Amino acid sequence: MTDVLKANDKDLDKAAGILAAGGVVAFPTETVYGIGADATNASAVDKVFAAKNRPHDNPLIVTVSGPEMVDRFAKVDARAKKLMQTFWPGSLTLLLPLVDDQVLPKNVTAGLNTAAFRNPDSKVTRQLITLLNNPIVGPSANLSTKPSPTTAAHVLHDMDGRIDAVIDDGPSRVGVESTIVDLSVADPAILRPGAVSADQIAQVIGQKVIDPTSPIALSASSAPKAPGMKYRHYAPSKPVVIFDPLDKQELKDRLNETDAVVAYEQLLYFFGLPAYNSWSLGATPQTAAEELFSALRAFDDRQGIERIFVQSLAKKGIGEAYMNRLEKSAGGQHLSIQ
Repeated sequence: MTDVLKANDKDLDKAAGILAAGGVVAFPTETVYGIGADATNASAVDKVFAAKNRPHDNPLIVTVSGPEMVDRFAKVDARAKKLMQTFWPGSLTLLLPLVDDQVLPKNVTAGLNTAAFRNPDSKVTRQLITLLNNPIVGPSANLSTKPSPTTAAHVLHDMDGRIDAVIDDGPSRVGVESTIVDLSVADPAILRPGAVSADQIAQVIGQKVIDPTSPIALSASSAPKAPGMKYRHYAPSKPVVIFDPLDKQELKDRLNETDAVVAYEQLLYFFGLPAYNSWSLGATPQTAAEELFSALRAFDDRQGIERIFVQSLAKKGIGEAYMNRLEKSAGGQHLSIQ
């Protein structure tokens, strides 16, 4: 069984001890829950891959207690320093060149000469890393390809018995993973959208940032530089279909008792579904991002539900991150092309 730990000093000491001994602990962040192991311990990192059933060519994020810890491992240029000062701790991950190819285990970097570093806006997790005095790897604490966890209960659903412990610090606030920006190259690029936008990054560094809608993604046959670039992610076992609110009448005409709808609260009223078949995204892109993974997980487990229809959003701000995750969940299925 996986121990459930509280976010207090006593339990954080216990969690740090587990990590120091080569164990695996799930931890809270403002985005989603992560699964942690000492990032300098290759055998401990292997346990993370095993717990998640994660392919080894998919590199891991390195989660740090602060900017000073990054200096031990990576080359930090002026752009990175400005972004750290502005957005850390927070929902921004920086892909940086390593000081040498031996500084982190190959299973952390997938053999690349870069690594992605993140300083989360969670005092609990930053304290945990400080106690360990080493960074921890931090992929989402779910089985590979499944929706990311935003509560400790979600973690236990996938990981109970597969990891040593989870630290329960309540639900995540943001609900989608951090933005990843590639600073290992001259022209910075967004590798994964999140709460921090390309425009916000560009304003800070005074340089154009290639956004995720540009053709920067690596092909499926190439080694991904960061998580979320190659494999299907965030997908429940049941089919997910994206619908545009403008197509609400067409969707209503198609719905049956085995369908579920995930949409803004006001839009749900139009469909008139029972609570069992509906999930509210609230009223804003921010609340939609918070609720998306919880909705997908809930309907994936709910008996009698066979399809999950999810509302699309404009690809602006955090709506871009929401749609990135939703499109990966749906695997290209849209109501308009069914």
